Amino acid sequence: MAIVMACTMPHPPLAVPDVGHGQEKGISKTLAALDEVAAKIAELAPETIVYITPHNVIYADYFHISPGRKANGSFSRFGASGAKFETQYDEEFTEEISRLASQSGFPAGTQGETDARLDHGVMVPMWFVNSRYREYRSVRISQSGLNPSEHYALGQLIAEAAENLDRKTVIVASSDLSHKLKQDGPYGFSAQGPQFDEVATKAMADADFLALFKITEDLRERAAECGYNSLMILAGCFDRRMVDGRLLSYEGPFGVGYAVASFIPGAPDESRNILDQFAGIALADAREMQSTEDSFRALARSSLEHRLRSGGELPLPDGLPDEMLDCRAGVFVSLHKNGRLRGCVGTIAPTTQNVASEIIQNAVSAGLSDTRFERVTEAELPYLTYKVDVLSAPEPISGPGELDVKRYGVIVTSGYRRGLLLPNLDGIDTVEEQVAIARKKAGISERESIKLERFEVVRHE
Repeated sequence: MAIVMACTMPHPPLAVPDVGHGQEKGISKTLAALDEVAAKIAELAPETIVYITPHNVIYADYFHISPGRKANGSFSRFGASGAKFETQYDEEFTEEISRLASQSGFPAGTQGETDARLDHGVMVPMWFVNSRYREYRSVRISQSGLNPSEHYALGQLIAEAAENLDRKTVIVASSDLSHKLKQDGPYGFSAQGPQFDEVATKAMADADFLALFKITEDLRERAAECGYNSLMILAGCFDRRMVDGRLLSYEGPFGVGYAVASFIPGAPDESRNILDQFAGIALADAREMQSTEDSFRALARSSLEHRLRSGGELPLPDGLPDEMLDCRAGVFVSLHKNGRLRGCVGTIAPTTQNVASEIIQNAVSAGLSDTRFERVTEAELPYLTYKVDVLSAPEPISGPGELDVKRYGVIVTSGYRRGLLLPNLDGIDTVEEQVAIARKKAGISERESIKLERFEVVRHE
C-alpha cells in the first residue's frame, strides 16, 4: 500500500519552545508522543506527507488543496518570528487528487486560495516532523463544511492518488479535540467536552472508524472540537483495510484535548467497508424514525418526495386531521440527514389557506430553496427525517424578562429587518444567546434598538 502510516497530531503553538517559553512542559506527554511519531516517520522515510488542517481556508461545499510549488510560514503571530518554515509541495500528488475529484464529480481541488502561507495547523506538526526528517514533499488539504461521509470519501481519493503514483505516503491529521475541558480554560467548560474526547480517543485506540461516524453533530458542537473532520479524512484513507491503531498520549491541562495516535495499515479487509456500513445504519435509523411519523411529519415527507419524483405539487391528501385543515398558522419545516440539518424554511405568519398547505409549501422550500444547502436529490430521500413546528401568533413583549428560551421563540425587529429563532433548540441555553442569534440572523447589531415578540410552537419531531 502506498500509504505507509497515518497519525493524529495536535497543533497547540505553545508546543514549539520558541512560542511556549517553558509552558510546553505542561504537556510533556504530548511532546514525547509527538517526537515518537516523528521518529517513526523518519524511519519510514516517506516521499510525501499529506497534512490535513482545520486552520486553512474552509469552504462550506468544497475541499481546498493548496496549489503551487512551495509555501512558507512562521510563528510571528505567536511572538516567535524566528520560527520559520518552508516546504516544497508535491505538485504531481496535488494534481492527481484534483484529477480524480474532477473525474468523479467530487468537490475538491486547488481553487479558492486565500492565503498561501502555512497555517499553525500544519506548522506545529511540521515542526516535530522536521526535527527528525526533512526529505519529503508536502500536500496541504483543508477540511470543509461538508458532512463526515464526504470527508471520508476524500480520504479514499487520497489513498487512490497515492496508489496511482506509487508514492510512499504518510498522512498527518492535524486535530485538537474539545476546547471545553476546563472552566478556567480559554473556552470555558462543557460536560460534552470530556465526553467527546473519551469517545474520540477510544475510537483512535481501537481504529474503530465506525464509532467516529456515530458521534453526533450536537456533541461535536457542544465540545467545540476542531479535529473531527481531519480524523474522518484519515479514516477514509484506510477504507477496506486492516489498521493497527495506537493511542500514544492524551492530555488536556490547558482546557483543550490533545491526542496523539498512530495508524499502520495492514492487509486488505472487505469487512472494513466503513462508509457502506454507516450508510446502512443511517438508512435503518431513518426508516425507524419514519415509522413513528405523525400526520404533520408524514405530510412534509410526502410533499417533498412528490415534488422530486413527479415535478408537481402534492394535492391535499384525504383523511388529514381537522387541526391541519381548519387552522391557519406559520409553520417551519426542517429536514435532517444523518443527524445534520439538511434544510429549514418557515413562515412567521400563515401564507396559505391552512396548516396542511403551509406544510406542503414549506417542506418543498426546505428541500429545494434553502440557500445554505444544495438542493435535495431524489437519492437522498430515504435518509431524510422531518420536523414540523406550528407557530402561535406572535405577541409583543416589553423585554427579555418575558422570554423563556425553552418555551418561547423570539422575533427581533429593527426597521425592515426581522430575525426569528425557534424555542428549545440544542445548544442555546439562555435568553441572551437566543436574542443574540436572532439579531445576527437579521443583521441587527448589538448597538441597535429592537422590538421583541414572542411565540410558542407545537413541535412535531
